[in-house]
Amino acid sequence: MNFGSDNVAGASRRVLEALVEANQGAASGYGTDALTARVTARLSAIFERDVEVFLVTTGTAANALSLAAMTDPWGAVLCHAEAHVATDECGAPEFFTGGAKLIGLPGLCGKMTPTTVEAALNGGHAPPPHAVVPQALSLTQATEVGTAYTAGEIAEIAGIAHAHGLGVHMDGARFANALLRLDGTAAEITWKAGIDIMSFGATKNGCIGVEAIIVFDRARASHLAERRKRSGHLLSKGRFLAAQLDAYLSDDHWLDLARQANATADRLADGLAARGARIALPVQGNEVFAVLPRPMHDALQAKGAIYYRWAGTSVPPDQAPQGDEVLVRLVTSFATTADEVDLFLAAADHRE
Repeated sequence: MNFGSDNVAGASRRVLEALVEANQGAASGYGTDALTARVTARLSAIFERDVEVFLVTTGTAANALSLAAMTDPWGAVLCHAEAHVATDECGAPEFFTGGAKLIGLPGLCGKMTPTTVEAALNGGHAPPPHAVVPQALSLTQATEVGTAYTAGEIAEIAGIAHAHGLGVHMDGARFANALLRLDGTAAEITWKAGIDIMSFGATKNGCIGVEAIIVFDRARASHLAERRKRSGHLLSKGRFLAAQLDAYLSDDHWLDLARQANATADRLADGLAARGARIALPVQGNEVFAVLPRPMHDALQAKGAIYYRWAGTSVPPDQAPQGDEVLVRLVTSFATTADEVDLFLAAADHRE
């Protein structure tokens, strides 16, 4: 009953088999191999345009290098106050940009709004050279609290950012999960809505350790090849990164994996709601944010269930925990089964 994160799951069997296959024979290094070229072609087809792709091993590297490509050391990146880039990456974006400032904006349900973005860009900053210069905006899909930006929401925010000269980045660590919840294609919720560069997640959804930086607007991604090399993320045996993504993307395997995670999240949310818990935020990916009665939380802990208590400010006030209620985050993965969810729900029933 481990719902702490989708990182606790292993890897898809297809991905593991692809690594064994990639181990046969020799291949050219540093991303010049045939598998890397095939991954670029697959991603270009998925996103309906020619894209530039840089494979790295972690989401932190994908996010930090993407933002560094668009932001000077004296620049600023707008993001949600609870965004992963702001709260969980140990200052990596600041480090790789050479010192750029991350400016966290408020917003319920983990989302920035056109109003908060516009206000941040027109907020009476000190004149140059005294203040940092906003140069990029980063939004997360799905957000840090499991909600999803629609294509329209992205387009409106990106339009404001572009009007002020900012580049727009998407942290897509759980992009597949969000895509399945939305009425649109991968293209429609990225570059067609104004995304210039994105971090395309795979590790949380069945790979061992690979993420893709996908560049839609090459003019906003200067010297990414050199930045990747300098950061230590240009692997000499790059085919082992590409092999994972090649298997992940083939035959829509990546969507099938995310579909299982989303389905078990729905089963979990529905089961908790039926037992008196309150679902605090819309389940628009594979994360469930639930307000548990204290006896239910205690019973689950006694049975060894694993999940995180949550203390973010994105929950709407009318859904926030009251009294001794407990707000928790539960995350399902491609490997989560219906039986595992049902075991958890049965444990929730055993309250004193």
